[in-house]
Amino acid sequence: MDIAIRIICAATIIVEFIIGSAANGFIALVNIIDWVKKRKISTVDKILTALAISRINMLWSVFIITLVSSLYPDLEVSVKMLRIKNSTWIVANHFSIWLATVLSIFYFLKIATFSNSIFLYLKWRLEKVVSVTLLLSLVFLFVNILGMNIHIDLWTGASKRSLSYGFTLRNCTQFHRLIFLINTMFTLIPFTVSLIIFTLLIFSLWTHLKTMQYNVKGSRDPRTMAHINALQMVVTFLLFYTGFFLALATQVWVFQLLAKNIMFFAAIIITFPSVHPCVLILKNSKLRQASLLVLWWLRCESKDVDPFVP
Repeated sequence: MDIAIRIICAATIIVEFIIGSAANGFIALVNIIDWVKKRKISTVDKILTALAISRINMLWSVFIITLVSSLYPDLEVSVKMLRIKNSTWIVANHFSIWLATVLSIFYFLKIATFSNSIFLYLKWRLEKVVSVTLLLSLVFLFVNILGMNIHIDLWTGASKRSLSYGFTLRNCTQFHRLIFLINTMFTLIPFTVSLIIFTLLIFSLWTHLKTMQYNVKGSRDPRTMAHINALQMVVTFLLFYTGFFLALATQVWVFQLLAKNIMFFAAIIITFPSVHPCVLILKNSKLRQASLLVLWWLRCESKDVDPFVP
């Protein structure tokens, strides 16, 4: 049964890796080609392109870390390996999570309607808000990496003083638990921001529908549809994000279980960066049209090479 579960998890990781790489690569390629043609690129396309590239990096990072950890479990207790693995994961996860959060902030400020002076100030300076948010996230990244390296150095020094350079099993378990706790805490920050945005979007939509209840257009006016479209994207984002966040939080308490089922947790973690870009493609008009053109071209090509077609 254990072997069967490992095979299923491995197959799931491969499928998610292929889907995620293809979807994120498609988003980046379409926006880059459009950028080259028009010699300009919108703010939302910049965010989508950066998000797609960061998610490709995250997928490859998780895939390689999972592969190395499965094939060479003894490397888990190597200080150098722990430093490389954690730094790689922190950077990949940080940009993937924060760029997705910035995308939610962009849609919120672009679509929501509030008369609050602070909201209007931020709405009129949308691009600056995006830039400042990304710069502020770099501070969290720096603190996260610095704190992680200090923690690794402290444990290494403690191991040397106890005449054991390598980690004992108990020390290694405690070390990993604290590592996962730190990563979860830094992931909680953008997760909280996304929850606040979701709540404000719902309130904005409710307020808009209340003012439009006597309008002939009803709930089909462009502003309402824009609200609903943004809410669908944020809801999808939060659902996958919640699963991702819970997978990280669970690792704090079940490290020994994680060591035996690393593929299971990896399959849950990469679901977010693999499936969410497919939703972005369906909800973005330019990406959706480009995907339909690609599907139409593939269909025509398959007919041309199919010898059974007369």
